[in-house]
Amino acid sequence: MIEINFSGRPVRVTCQRQSGPFVAEFQIDVAIEYERGDMAYRHIEVRRIAGALGAEVHGVDLARPLSAEVTDEIRRAWLDHLVLFFRDQPLDLPAYMAFAQQFGEPVEYPFVRGLEGYPKIIEIKKLEHERVNFGGIWHADTTYQDKPPMATTLLAREVPPYGGDTLFANQYLAYETLSPGLQRLLDGLHAVYSSAKADTTKTREDRMQDSARDDVREEYLAEHPAVRVHPETGRKALYVNVAHTVRFRGMTEEESRPLLEYLYAHQIRPELTCRFSWRVGSIAFWDNRCAQHNPVNDYHGFRRVMHRITLAGDRPSGISAAAR
Repeated sequence: MIEINFSGRPVRVTCQRQSGPFVAEFQIDVAIEYERGDMAYRHIEVRRIAGALGAEVHGVDLARPLSAEVTDEIRRAWLDHLVLFFRDQPLDLPAYMAFAQQFGEPVEYPFVRGLEGYPKIIEIKKLEHERVNFGGIWHADTTYQDKPPMATTLLAREVPPYGGDTLFANQYLAYETLSPGLQRLLDGLHAVYSSAKADTTKTREDRMQDSARDDVREEYLAEHPAVRVHPETGRKALYVNVAHTVRFRGMTEEESRPLLEYLYAHQIRPELTCRFSWRVGSIAFWDNRCAQHNPVNDYHGFRRVMHRITLAGDRPSGISAAAR
């Protein structure tokens, strides 16, 4: 007989072995592995929150330095689920920066000043009298840069009594659920990305009035593949987004618009998304190379304050002509 008392942590197993009229009982300690498909976790617990992407991570205190084993498991879970969520992590600024630095190099945001003493942490807030929320449109962060961020992490400091959730969308699935013919067409296209699209600049106006950087440009422009090959997983992700993509290279905006509008609607279909409800001390950590996000603006009259760190990325790579 084997008796297991499992509570999500290493457990003690009680065994009985019968030999003739005698019964021997002994105990052994067993480390339970948390399963993720064909991978397993020994140090964290990972709970999926939706079919498309997103998982909560439990059993880790981010205020303390993470071991190499825990850091490796978090990164594996992040690459698999695209966005990870941690609850009850009210980190101070040094601890929050230390957490981010274990996964990449923090970088400054090109439009808004960071916090005093922490220029690579920006405050994202909507105040009680404001009607527009910062970044309130589907997007991947700053794809108008030559080297957009690899990742973003967001820590909730103040949350409204209701609303203020964030939606995320899986851009691997957005690409994989297109027809083969459209995939082949997009594989050979590059897109032009701008920081100056009207719907996007509107979401920055309040913060530009009170915390704009002194060296901000009027517009940032970049060209990237419409389909990005992820540098760590090798998977293909749809990389256009409604906030920053203006047209395809070699085409006018008018010529590009019908296909882009189709892709914008396709890439946020409900079955490709997950939704996260914030609490004070919640942290989200997402892969900016293959996931988009959209903060929901449904809490007028209330205050919402978050701290954000972005991690440096590389120049996006597409699909070579030989591979198409």
